[in-house]
Amino acid sequence: MSPSTGRSRPFSTIGAAAVAVAACAVCCAGPLLAVLGGVAAVATVAAVWVPALAVVAVAAFVGTVVVRRRRRTVPGPVDLGVPAPRDHRDPARTTPQ
Repeated sequence: MSPSTGRSRPFSTIGAAAVAVAACAVCCAGPLLAVLGGVAAVATVAAVWVPALAVVAVAAFVGTVVVRRRRRTVPGPVDLGVPAPRDHRDPARTTPQ
């Protein structure tokens, strides 16, 4: 028997797959690194700003509570000492003569 000429070459198939994987990695590496870098930058900023925003939120809450309590302690109507006119007539209530 003679050896067949249509033999399979497993190493050439593996080599082609390796080249395809390498080409895909080179093609997609830039966008993947950009996305991952953006996520890392946002996480870094969030790690710095989230505690600061929490402090601002707590300060705003405390300020709101203080203002509301001060408004409750103010007595009813306050007399400003402005004299009322003696001969004041409301034009809507006057009867025609």
